[in-house]
Amino acid sequence: MESLSNVVKVSVPNYLSALPIPNSIGGIFRLSATDCLRLVPLIGTVSFVSWATYRSLFSKSGKVNLTFYKESDKVAHAFDIEDLGNKTSFCRCWRSKKFPYCDGAHKEHNLETGDNVGPVVIKHRE
Repeated sequence: MESLSNVVKVSVPNYLSALPIPNSIGGIFRLSATDCLRLVPLIGTVSFVSWATYRSLFSKSGKVNLTFYKESDKVAHAFDIEDLGNKTSFCRCWRSKKFPYCDGAHKEHNLETGDNVGPVVIKHRE
């Protein structure tokens, strides 16, 4: 623990104070190539920490289907059109408790994510 304390209290401040950080935006253009290279680890670290923070706070999983038929390679349903009745709504947000039928769960999903997904509605011609 003492070595970590030394890094935080001594090594990092010494490293940061030795960096050629310009006092103005115009000073960036007066940095030498060596000075620019000395800034690369700091810029890389700040960029990575910013990206990781953004991902953890604002990014959702890339998967759409979080719960249904996970043991299957692909989820597909087939229905006879005669069995659907006059009007049937199918879920496209994968959040419906009645999946594959829509139960309106997309409303909450849209509020949480800023998405605009809605159901697929199939009905007979009038």
